[in-house]
Amino acid sequence: MPIDETVVSRAIIETYLRKLTDCLELDAAVVGGGPAGLMAAYRLARAGVKTALFERKLSLGGGMWGGGMMFNQIVVQAEARALLDELDIASQEYAPGYYTADAVACVAALLQAAIKAGTNVFNLVSVEDVMVREGRVNGLVLNWTAVEMARLHVDPLAVSCRYVIEATGHATEVLHVLVKKQDVTLNTPSGKLEGERSLWAERAEKTTVENTREIYPGVLVAGMSANASFGSYRMGPIFGGMLLSGAKAADQVIKALAGK
Repeated sequence: MPIDETVVSRAIIETYLRKLTDCLELDAAVVGGGPAGLMAAYRLARAGVKTALFERKLSLGGGMWGGGMMFNQIVVQAEARALLDELDIASQEYAPGYYTADAVACVAALLQAAIKAGTNVFNLVSVEDVMVREGRVNGLVLNWTAVEMARLHVDPLAVSCRYVIEATGHATEVLHVLVKKQDVTLNTPSGKLEGERSLWAERAEKTTVENTREIYPGVLVAGMSANASFGSYRMGPIFGGMLLSGAKAADQVIKALAGK
């Protein structure tokens, strides 16, 4: 069959715009495609929640891709192994309570599960602002990451959503914008972003899940963003808490949307 390059271009443009137009009004927007964000998106979409995930980089997976110091293996503790089993991700017991898994396989499985469940994924898209109405975040302001990197003066577009899951990791990008522009009081001890502490895996893995909650009306924090927001520790290349946090954030949004 002969190939017409204009048909190829038209197919990409029209189908992408159809997907983007369909996502201008969302139930849940996940910002950040690391393990917590991917797990949250998967659980939300599986429950029938209209969900889109926005990732500023070309590839998804966050810190999970690289494992520990570019050794692309990760560790998951016993409490989270069931999540690997749920996604049919192979793992091996290294020592009692410690399970290893292939980092690339984990990201691939998470991403495929999220998409197959119904998540629309937009990579190379940055969240440069939020929409706030009457003390609640009700949307995101988007632009191409390339526009941001080139510092071009190009106006963004907006999408509305009922809930945002902030899963941008250490950077807490959405919350930094919210605090800077709106001078809001967050649901933290000081009312501000507490910042991230140094490595303490045992404590961090617990607090990642404990700190997963609504931090401002319409915004929940998940994964490393939860610890960075509430002043807890980083955990390094152990990822059970990240996965459990993403699942918890999704469950909280699902219950909120159901009015429970």
